[in-house]
Amino acid sequence: MNFSSTSSRCGNRIVRLLGCSYPLIQGGMAWVADAELAAAVSNGGGLGIIAAANMPPELLEQQLIKVRTLTDKPFGLNIMLMSPTVGDVIELAAKYSVPIVTTGAGSPGKVIERLKPCGTIVVPVIASVAQAKRVEKQGADAVVAEGMEAGGHIGELTTMVLVPQIVDSVEIPVVAAGGIADGRGVAAAFALGAEGVQVGTRFVCCTESTVHPAYKEAVLAARDRSNVITGRTTGHPVRCLKNKLTSRFEELEKDNAPVEEYEKLGAGRLRAAVVEGDVEWGSLMAGQSAALVNDILPAAEIIRNLFRDAEIIGRDLSAALSLE
Repeated sequence: MNFSSTSSRCGNRIVRLLGCSYPLIQGGMAWVADAELAAAVSNGGGLGIIAAANMPPELLEQQLIKVRTLTDKPFGLNIMLMSPTVGDVIELAAKYSVPIVTTGAGSPGKVIERLKPCGTIVVPVIASVAQAKRVEKQGADAVVAEGMEAGGHIGELTTMVLVPQIVDSVEIPVVAAGGIADGRGVAAAFALGAEGVQVGTRFVCCTESTVHPAYKEAVLAARDRSNVITGRTTGHPVRCLKNKLTSRFEELEKDNAPVEEYEKLGAGRLRAAVVEGDVEWGSLMAGQSAALVNDILPAAEIIRNLFRDAEIIGRDLSAALSLE
């Protein structure tokens, strides 16, 4: 594992595919991943991502224009396939020649069909071997294998067991996600066979992140048991930091409440947390790695630290395992 030289990084398939300096994708966090954050990560050597989520098309268009004024490096757009505006998002990606798209919450077939002929690289986020095989057949260029340690909507398998199974099942490059916030996580991801990492929660607490300071403070204060998963009974589990909102969701689950009550309670809660700083009744989506986040640093410094520390760990591990 050697990230100290350009020649070494150029041998990495994710670096070659995405055109970035380090094999790192910033997570597509709704309301968090805007043009400012994406540009900071791209300028720092990773691949910055703008999260479309349910963003109104006119606002997303502004973000796509803005990001090009902030960076001349490659950037990406995360498309949530369950969004009611997904058709508009796909067309905006085509209109503005977005170089890379990541997808989640659905089958990326229509994204691949529409955008790959435009030259867009498509990287679906998946949570199972079956999904990985399916999107590879559909024409995906790589996959992000996301374990349940991640924040927001999650699958059922941990990063530790998911990533090597995905690596063994597909020929396209695999990016590991879920629980990665320091050099140890990066080193572990590569040891599992991944060729890159996706990092989300760590970038909530970077200098360029425009999220409300109260949200950042909640992440910094998180400990090992600060996370909780809600919505399991609905079939769409979500990982967040514990607060009054998650307690209310747990009450609904105990009462076997209909899905409509979950939807009513959850409407607008993520924006309330990220934009307005409501840390009691807002949805504080964050991965289990929040407990590893202890400071606020520039995105470029975070990226350098991640790969510097991973390289040191790799060297130490090599020496420890040497039989000579």
